[in-house]
Amino acid sequence: MTETGHRNSVTLRFLAAPTDVGHSGSVDAGTVLEWVDKAAYAAAVGWAKSYCVTAYVGNIHFADPVNSGDMVEVEATIVYTGRSSMHIHTVVSSGDPKGGPATMRSQCMVIFVAVGADGKPTPVQQFEPVTPDEIEQRDHALARIKVREQIVEAMNRQEYTDAGTAERVTLRFMAAPTDVNWGGKVHGGIVMKWIDEAAYVCASRYCGRDTVAVFSGGVRFYRPLLIGHVVEVETRLVYTGTKGMHIAVHVRSGDPKGRELNLTTYCLTVMVARDDDGNSVPVPAWVPVSEEDKRLHAHARELLEIRGTAPGNRPPNHLLAAANPTGSERGGASDASTHYA
Repeated sequence: MTETGHRNSVTLRFLAAPTDVGHSGSVDAGTVLEWVDKAAYAAAVGWAKSYCVTAYVGNIHFADPVNSGDMVEVEATIVYTGRSSMHIHTVVSSGDPKGGPATMRSQCMVIFVAVGADGKPTPVQQFEPVTPDEIEQRDHALARIKVREQIVEAMNRQEYTDAGTAERVTLRFMAAPTDVNWGGKVHGGIVMKWIDEAAYVCASRYCGRDTVAVFSGGVRFYRPLLIGHVVEVETRLVYTGTKGMHIAVHVRSGDPKGRELNLTTYCLTVMVARDDDGNSVPVPAWVPVSEEDKRLHAHARELLEIRGTAPGNRPPNHLLAAANPTGSERGGASDASTHYA
């Protein structure tokens, strides 16, 4: 680990190992998110000088895959601080270790909260941007706060029951000692890896093809997940674009001696299908059947529209075309690209 520039930035560097390769033939999005969470944690703890917990992960774009043997660099930079929170912009780059420029593979915003010995939030030193780039990053973080609040509110309004008819997959297992973080709980990056694996199963079953994540958003951590607890990761298809399959994911956990499982994490992941050459391909359109199907379908479209208002984002092409069926679209991003927000 090396510090770069200001003390608000930390970079982790390592080689992607063959054991990091997943079902897609490259490093899975879940593993990348595990790396991201570790780098962001290092930046947060270095700034707060206390233990920190993951509170929220959003705006996760996966541009290109990381391959086995790549030299990987994960840069985590604090761009804004609240009373006890730190907003950390992370960028994952990788390239040939023999030389040549590294390529940006993924980026996202992670929010950590500093906690004291009593487990309650504790104040952190305020970050004061100085350079034009730091000021711009701070302003983007501030602008996204309102968007994030709208996303969380929209997600909290939804109810998921057995009345839904879409593809649905649930994985169940025990949280193992190897999943532990520095505070004795399950590592936030491990939870995001589970989310990616479950979303993969759900999307691949629906389309009958290999799938990969291109976006994940609204990953909110409601409560810690404890080692030794039973974990349930429930995934459900709620929307399809031309190529993207939108998968709602709920992570629940509880003491195996009891029957109650509490919600720990919730998010929405977008997966795309790939052919044998690794190119994204269209998927069958999912048509809502039940009233719950229709409500969740509308919910997914609402999230797309909210994210399209964030700085630097726009709605995907299939929504723009629906809004302007007679107009022509130029230079737009497909719904399977990284423009989900």
